[in-house]
Amino acid sequence: MEGEKLIEDRGFLAAPLTFFVVVVFQLLSKWFDQLKKKGSKNTRESELRTEIKQLLREASALSQPATFAQAAKLRRSAATKEKEVAQYLEQHHKEIKLSYDMYGKGLLASKVVIYLILVLCFWRTPIAIIAKQLVQPFGTLLSWGTGGHMTGHVMVGIIPWLILSTRVSKYVCRFVEF
Repeated sequence: MEGEKLIEDRGFLAAPLTFFVVVVFQLLSKWFDQLKKKGSKNTRESELRTEIKQLLREASALSQPATFAQAAKLRRSAATKEKEVAQYLEQHHKEIKLSYDMYGKGLLASKVVIYLILVLCFWRTPIAIIAKQLVQPFGTLLSWGTGGHMTGHVMVGIIPWLILSTRVSKYVCRFVEF
């Protein structure tokens, strides 16, 4: 009954709350990755693209030999706008990548800090107690870092719980769409 008293001392919601924290970190990580891939809607780029289309339409309408110089001038102007769009997109993608990288690093740092705090708080303390029959071949692996044993039960340590929670949350996050 020593293990049950330890769980009551630390709180019986430790395992679900730890799982919830891990899921939140996984969802935030997936959200940042999707934002990075999707990018942002850019009005300046769309304006330049419409201007280019308009210039090319006007140039194609001028197909007479007398208007060849004017059509060539419009095509050169469209080519210049294309270069401007390419340069703008390159700069914009660099800025976005730096921004998302900074947020990603901040998320990773906060995840490491929270995991370390959880490990320090629950080291040598069981986070959950499970019947030995349910985890028969993995009982000793799950009880790593708890520091005690109970007959007929396995005390789950924080590190195996974080590993399991991470794996399950990654699996769950595959099915979540933003």
